[in-house]
Amino acid sequence: MKGSRVTIQNVSKHFGNFCAVNDARFEIEKGEFFSLLGPSGCGKTTLLRMIAGFEDPTRGDILLDGQSVLRLPSNKRHVNTVFQSYALFPHLSVFENVAFPLRLRKTGRTELKQRVDRYLGLVKLDSHMSKMPSQLSGGQKQRVAIARALINEPSVLLLDEPLSALDAKLRQHMLIELDAIHDEVGITFIYVTHDQQEAISVSDRVAVMNEGMIVQVGTPADIYERPADRFVATFIGETNILSGAVVTVDDDVATIETKEAGRIRAAAPLRAAAKDLVQCTVRPEKIRLVRARPDLGDGGNCLAGTVEETIYTGFLTKYFVKTNTGAQIKVFVQQGGACAEGETLHTGDDAFVWWDPKDGYVVEVVKP
Repeated sequence: MKGSRVTIQNVSKHFGNFCAVNDARFEIEKGEFFSLLGPSGCGKTTLLRMIAGFEDPTRGDILLDGQSVLRLPSNKRHVNTVFQSYALFPHLSVFENVAFPLRLRKTGRTELKQRVDRYLGLVKLDSHMSKMPSQLSGGQKQRVAIARALINEPSVLLLDEPLSALDAKLRQHMLIELDAIHDEVGITFIYVTHDQQEAISVSDRVAVMNEGMIVQVGTPADIYERPADRFVATFIGETNILSGAVVTVDDDVATIETKEAGRIRAAAPLRAAAKDLVQCTVRPEKIRLVRARPDLGDGGNCLAGTVEETIYTGFLTKYFVKTNTGAQIKVFVQQGGACAEGETLHTGDDAFVWWDPKDGYVVEVVKP
């Protein structure tokens, strides 16, 4: 496996009285595509800059393949960074921008041309090598920056919100290309983004950050399906949050008395017990919307209500249902999906929402 293993050991960074990163601890495996995800100001870029060597931790250590790099300057860490702003030289051609790191190292002409040709081919810009940056689109500029960062063959590539300046459609296209480039070169990628969809689309694992702290580290499926707390549940995609007190727990399924939705049941792997105050999440796509009350026996959660609003987004419709108990429940139905077994519901229609207890998930537990 190419690339380096990156270990973040109890790393904190203070700027005066402000704590930008607070006791971050995790490990990134060799060759992993790893994302740091969180809202603006949560500390993810500061953490990336410490890995790169542009900032020094206030305390803690950063290791590459088990060796501390804190005493090494940024140019000795075998780590390269792709910035949001591209940082291309406007007076140099595409070829010369990519060749620049090799010229600094006085690489021979033949090897230099072979390597530049290889990496421009990798980012599909070999036919644009004579152009100037001003002649390129935003996506092409970003690919030049990626090729330049890769040409020294670093063991870790750091990407600081590299797609944020691109429009939505181009971002999706570049994500696919970035994933393909990672598969081709096989080194460790550390990708900083505030875009949840970007992170879960391409990452092997994700670290979610909030207010300087690492809240959860896991695969995209772990982060989405089994969030560590309410922040992760609401930050990653859209969800419904229901709060209440636990009545009983049976086989890791809790019966919860909620104010908004009455008595419901949800998966409770967080050691919840009777009388605990909990919050649980139910993803909108897990909920079914039907016109007639379904026969669920004792096994499902079912609430009667009225469709208050519908939003058509193209590939799915979002339904906002106000239940008779006072809860507002979001339901997402993919076009051609099973909304009401083929029925169409409209604003003002009476309806029932229902979901399997195991599709709800307790995310926070407060002991009384």
